[in-house]
Amino acid sequence: MQLSSKNKFSVLIVLLAVSGLILPLAPAHAVHQCGAQHSGYGGGYDDDDDDDRYYHHHYHRNGCSEVKASDFLDGDARIDAPELAQRGDYTVGVRTLRVVNRNQIDILNWSVENPNPVYNRRLKLEVWYPARLYYRDRELTTYKDVLGSGAGDPDRPLRPFEFAGRAARGAMPNLDGGPYPLVIVSHGYPGSRVLMTYLTENLASKGYVVVAIDHTESTHADKAGFSSTLLNRTLDINFVLRKMARKSNRGRGFLSGMVDADRTTVVGYSMGGYGALNAAGAGYSPIVVNFVPGGHLARLQEGTAAYAEELDPRIRAMVAFAPWGGAFGVWTPTALAGIDIPSLFIVGKQDQTSGYAAVRGLFNAAVNSDRYLLAYESAIHEIAPNPAPPLAEQHYREYIIIRNPLGTIAA
Repeated sequence: MQLSSKNKFSVLIVLLAVSGLILPLAPAHAVHQCGAQHSGYGGGYDDDDDDDRYYHHHYHRNGCSEVKASDFLDGDARIDAPELAQRGDYTVGVRTLRVVNRNQIDILNWSVENPNPVYNRRLKLEVWYPARLYYRDRELTTYKDVLGSGAGDPDRPLRPFEFAGRAARGAMPNLDGGPYPLVIVSHGYPGSRVLMTYLTENLASKGYVVVAIDHTESTHADKAGFSSTLLNRTLDINFVLRKMARKSNRGRGFLSGMVDADRTTVVGYSMGGYGALNAAGAGYSPIVVNFVPGGHLARLQEGTAAYAEELDPRIRAMVAFAPWGGAFGVWTPTALAGIDIPSLFIVGKQDQTSGYAAVRGLFNAAVNSDRYLLAYESAIHEIAPNPAPPLAEQHYREYIIIRNPLGTIAA
C-alpha cells in the first residue's frame, strides 16, 4: 500500500498504526497469564484535583515473575514481520492515571422527571511514553483485565486475568526527544484500556505518548446501558486531550514537557471508531441523536454550532478499526465529508458486527480526507484487540467475543 500525504506527521502515525496490525498475528498463547510480580521503581497517580503525586523512588511490584525478557510476548514482532512492526529506539514506560470529568450528564439516570442528571465521570487511563531505565528497572509489566460483559450477567460472569507486556511500570520519562506527539486510543463496547497493548507499546517505542481510555460504563468490568457509550465516546476523547495538554504544560508531574497535544491522533476500535470519526469531524445524524434520551447527543450533531465548538483542531489524524455505525445511519455523506484530516480505515471483509460494506461506505464518503483503506480478506470484526488470553479458551462465550483471526491483506 503506497502512502502519500500533505501532512507528514499524520502519514507517519498512520504507518505506525499499520505496523501494529501485523503484531496480532502472533500465536494465540502469546498473551501470558501470570500471578506474582517482580519488583521495580517508579510511581505516579493523578488525584481528583489534577495534582500529580510523583514519587521518584516509590518501590512497587512491576511485572510477571515467571516471564523472562527472552520470552515471546504479545506485541513482539514475528520473524516474518515487515520492517515497521519492529519496536522503535525508545524504551517504554507505563503508568495508570485516574482523572475526573466533572458535572457530566449521567445519561443512565435520565428520566422525564430528572432530564438533566449530572455526575463526576471518572476515567482510568493507561499511559505509555518514552522512558529512561535505571539499574533496577525492567521493560516488563503486568496488565490486568477481565473477561465478561459487566456485573450481573450470569451468562458472562467477570473472570479476571493478567498478562505480560514490554513496558517499565513507573519508569522515569525521557525528555530528550520531547515533547512527543499524542495518540489517544478508544476501545470497543465492551473493552478496556489494555485491549491493544501490542500497538500502544509499539507506538511509544517510536516516540509517542499514548493514552488509552477505560470508558466508564463501557468496559468488560462495568458495561452498562448503550446510551452512555453513544453519548460519551467523543466527550471522553476530547476531555483526555485537554487533560494531557494541561499536564504537559504544567511544571510538575511525569508528563510535564512530554506531550505535544497540537499533534494528536485518535485511534478507535468498533465503538471507539464511532467516537473517533465524530472527533475527527463527522457529526452525527438526527437518527443516532434520537438513540439517546433527552436530546443530549444533539451537541454532537452535524451542522450545529454546538458540534462545531466541540471539535478540537489539535486532532490531526484518525485511525478507525472496524468503526461501528455505518450500517445504522449514524452519519450522512455530508457529515463524513467533514473529515478533512488524513485517515486510515481498517476492516475485515467478513466483519460480522460493523459490516465490511458499511465501513467501506464510510471510507468512500470521507471525500475530503487524504484517506486509506486496509482490508483483511478473511478477517472478522475482532481485528484490533490483543489475541485472546488462554483463559478465554476455557469459556466458549468469551472466546467467540474476543477471538481475532486475521486473513490476508486485500487492499
